[in-house]
Amino acid sequence: MLTAGATLGFLPNLGPMEYLIIGGVMLLLFGRRLPEVGRSLGQGIVQFKKGLKDIEEDVNQAADREPAKFENAKTPLNASGEDVRVSRGEGVETPAGEAGVRPAGS
Repeated sequence: MLTAGATLGFLPNLGPMEYLIIGGVMLLLFGRRLPEVGRSLGQGIVQFKKGLKDIEEDVNQAADREPAKFENAKTPLNASGEDVRVSRGEGVETPAGEAGVRPAGS
């Protein structure tokens, strides 16, 4: 049965003094490498923040630009100004010999 104070199965109920002792042993074993590790972690954090800032600038620039105007998105009109799109009720002109689309209900 688990007790309420158990943190890890192999290190149950460690107090602050035990953590200080473990930290001191780690410092003795890896003391020379700690500045290098700290420096590399700091550089990694700086690069991460720089990347986030670049992405934020790109998003802001894209949001500030005017939306693109699509000339082709306008309704196609014939010379008399009527809409020339095909409706569902109309047939479609096809080259001779090919089957065309028939209106619904016919």
